[in-house]
Amino acid sequence: VGFRNKDIVILEDEFRACSDNLYLCTDDGSYGTKGFVTNVLQQQLEQGKKYDVVIAIGPVPMMKFVCKTTEPFQVKTIVSLNPIMVDGTGMCGGCRVTVGGKTKYACVDGPDFDGHQVDFDELMRRNGTYKRQEQECNLFRKEVQ
Repeated sequence: VGFRNKDIVILEDEFRACSDNLYLCTDDGSYGTKGFVTNVLQQQLEQGKKYDVVIAIGPVPMMKFVCKTTEPFQVKTIVSLNPIMVDGTGMCGGCRVTVGGKTKYACVDGPDFDGHQVDFDELMRRNGTYKRQEQECNLFRKEVQ
């Protein structure tokens, strides 16, 4: 599991309770292994550690690079996509994602998909659609506080 720093580490006890091996990473090295989860995953795979499946949940760029890390080792990788969802029926198209060259809707077809089949570049472009509005909203919130 990965976090930016020690101050935001959550659910450590719960992770330890359901895992034989927990590798905790912080970007800044303030707790656990310094670096990204992909660094530890790459190390484990290169050392011959065998995994039946890797599950990646978190920021889209992290999930993309987890998939890039596992693909050469042919490790099944599931990603959980939680894009903007408006209606939960797929009709609005806000959660549209291309998986294996086919259009899927995270709200009805997912949110879990084969990470090696997800078009992450398209997904990241789509996730940036409302970036300006989100920045404006955040500025407004700061002004109100």
